[in-house]
Amino acid sequence: MTNNLEAQLLALQEEGEKAIAAADTLERLEELRVSYLGKKGQLGALLRSMGQLSAEERPKIGAIANTVKDALQASLDQQLAALEKAQIQAQLDAETLDVTMPGIYRPLGRVHPLNGIIDRAIDIFVGMGYTVANGLEMETDYYNFEALNTPPDHPARDMQDTFYLPDGNLLRTHTSSVQIHYMETEEPPIRVIAPGRVYRRDNVDATHSAVFHQIELLAVDEGLTFTDLKGTVKVFLQEMFGDVEIRFRASYFPFTEPSAEVDLQWNGRWLEVMGCGMVDPNVLKAVGYDPEVYTGFAAGFGVERFAMVLHQIDDIRRVYASDLRFLKQF
Repeated sequence: MTNNLEAQLLALQEEGEKAIAAADTLERLEELRVSYLGKKGQLGALLRSMGQLSAEERPKIGAIANTVKDALQASLDQQLAALEKAQIQAQLDAETLDVTMPGIYRPLGRVHPLNGIIDRAIDIFVGMGYTVANGLEMETDYYNFEALNTPPDHPARDMQDTFYLPDGNLLRTHTSSVQIHYMETEEPPIRVIAPGRVYRRDNVDATHSAVFHQIELLAVDEGLTFTDLKGTVKVFLQEMFGDVEIRFRASYFPFTEPSAEVDLQWNGRWLEVMGCGMVDPNVLKAVGYDPEVYTGFAAGFGVERFAMVLHQIDDIRRVYASDLRFLKQF
């Protein structure tokens, strides 16, 4: 009985090693593993007959069985490694990239000159601690005018005549309306910039458009003064234009008092580039801020004007024409 079982075990080892070496797929190898070493496999079936052996015979057959099991497992591991390596190599061969083939050209887009100015300005103001706020281009009369200290009979409305809609709303003339919405929901101190498209009933020519872009800034806190406004504007303009000379001229806006126009010296002449001023107390009252406690300053500029100066564009209409011959310069 012992010799017969020993012979069967050795024959099983020889047969198994040959079958495993001939396995050409991972699926076939798994089938052989289950067939030989599985719970209901051939080796297990032989070992179950050890119950018929005497106590002296069992250790010898057990040792042989362990040797057969280790040999079959080693053959399985070796063939598994070989098949996995072959599979990876086949995949690499199938996915090989021929670097000598000509590439596929995909044209790259360019940043529009207006978007470039907006992105640059936002980077500067965010670096100074400002938050970016956006709002709707269609506004009510209250947010566009009345909350900004411009009642219906105010003469300043003539400077910002706009497009009125049948429902009584209008297209905003500045992004100052965004600041009103922001102040209604936030408590001081605040630092916010509002970029966006605005509308005015202007005659279109080389320097005017009925649709253009603005960026406005607003700061409200305790103890802010005109000196803070001048410092902020100076840092911003020198970041945009370099080390240029800047001057402030007295001006008028209904929502700031005092107000000023800002000029910079560019190519030997003074250019007006933005307006600014201290927030009028009536504007602070309209949003529920106490003007006895808080002060603020605001400033704004036209993106198109900055683009025309920095890129030496002679006609504002060029930035809207979508002419690739023009846009490819930027």
